[in-house]
Amino acid sequence: MNIKTNGILYQSMMLGNDQKVNYVRQGAGEPVVLVHGLAASLHDWNDLLPELAASGYAAYALDLLGHGESAKPAGIHEYTVENTFAHFSHWLDSLHLHTPFTLIGHSLGGGLSLMYALRHPERVKALVLVNPFYDLSQLPPILRKFFHHQLVNTSLIERTPYRIFRFLVDVTSFSTYVGQRETHSLPEHIRYQTALDYKRASSGIYNVPRTLPSSTLELSRVTQPTLLLWGGRDQTLAPASFPSLAESLPNLKGKHTFPACGHVPHQCHPDDFNPHVMKFLRNL
Repeated sequence: MNIKTNGILYQSMMLGNDQKVNYVRQGAGEPVVLVHGLAASLHDWNDLLPELAASGYAAYALDLLGHGESAKPAGIHEYTVENTFAHFSHWLDSLHLHTPFTLIGHSLGGGLSLMYALRHPERVKALVLVNPFYDLSQLPPILRKFFHHQLVNTSLIERTPYRIFRFLVDVTSFSTYVGQRETHSLPEHIRYQTALDYKRASSGIYNVPRTLPSSTLELSRVTQPTLLLWGGRDQTLAPASFPSLAESLPNLKGKHTFPACGHVPHQCHPDDFNPHVMKFLRNL
């Protein structure tokens, strides 16, 4: 199914393993692939996609397995990093991109981007990592304990109404910084979409983090030019893990912290975030 709206091509297809993938393409030119994080969707990139297209890039963004409008397997055991990676990798193959592409990955999407660059280095031109989730040690102790065991009963998550997700998003995005004009670090439309993405994602996705393999021993093999960006107030992943990652990447071309932003700096202040990405791409 293909639907074109305001220059954005919304598409869905069945992969070879009979799993649906939902994605969007905007613009024409050198390919840039954007990968969202856990419990998010391709709408994470609504502010960056048009800027990429306007600058002469073909920008692609997908809903990962179990997210958005993509396939949602019924079995809890099917939600692993390897299965999520396979769904992502098969989708990339289906695009038939003939030139190496840049991967822009946030959180879990950053971890998947690192995995792809390690497994298919010849296909990846460069990396932009945004608060990347690459090791369980990045999680706070309480989340580490939560994700340590496979979830068996997810009915409570499935029955949680939108208004509860919205309340949690509003609370966690509330800004307590003195002197800031906004009362939330995330604008209203972002908070609405974030809560909606939580609600429509399969509850099985919360089993994915526990299967994440440690990438720390392999980071020295990531030779692609890399830009590392993160929010200084991240409450999901330890902010101290990002400078440590920067030291392990052999071809780091730039790094930047957004002090007032949390886990989603690309949505917190896109007017500050996007120029860093565009400058990096122009200088490749």
